Amino acid sequence: MSKTAQDSNRHFEPCQVDRPRAQVEQQLKEAILSGQFAHGDKLPSETELAEKFGVSRPTIREALGGLVSTRLIHKASRGSFVNQLTADSLSQMLQESLDTILRLGALNIRELTDLRCVLEIPAARLAAQHRDEEHVAKLRKIVEQQRVSTIDDPRISNYDLAFHSIVGQASGNRLLAALIASVHDATHPAQYLDITPEVGRRTVKQHMAIVEVIEARNAAGAAEAMETHLKYVLRYSTNQPGSTEL
Repeated sequence: MSKTAQDSNRHFEPCQVDRPRAQVEQQLKEAILSGQFAHGDKLPSETELAEKFGVSRPTIREALGGLVSTRLIHKASRGSFVNQLTADSLSQMLQESLDTILRLGALNIRELTDLRCVLEIPAARLAAQHRDEEHVAKLRKIVEQQRVSTIDDPRISNYDLAFHSIVGQASGNRLLAALIASVHDATHPAQYLDITPEVGRRTVKQHMAIVEVIEARNAAGAAEAMETHLKYVLRYSTNQPGSTEL
């Protein structure tokens, strides 16, 4: 059972600073990250926190809003609670951070593919070692959807995201899976593939080959198949018309 927020061992210091909102947010963040508040714990009420910190309730409300935006906590009708860390929540946090980075500067297709190689070749190797039957079934379903799709199907990017995300999940490493999903979700690399009927068929065949070796638990073969696929993607990728950047 989760500890209550009224635990007397938790202490906060009044904020005698120029920016009390930032100081309150930082102390609450440290309390969460240090384990003083466990996943699922309810934080003290705004009134209690205002008294503990010696600041106004609006200041507390702003500090809690900052923690919500960083997904450390969430607000409900019964108060504010520390978020559970799941693969999905971690992926969402990483995707939002990556999206911000991409908006601040340009990224070309080779840089994106290089990053994918760093993440996805080892992920495929691990997937062959740790996958279960559910992972294989999901991958086969996606490949079948891709096989019957036409090159103008608007779901192509979604299928690609799902395929590579599940390979990441099958690796058994939640951080690696979250990184792969966030990269795909933020950049949608399939949209930069110059898809012709032939390129589409070759891409699906490569996905099928990846599934076969993962199902066979062939770690070396899975890494090789993913590397072959990513090299092919780079060869037939194109930047947006009139641009040299993503």
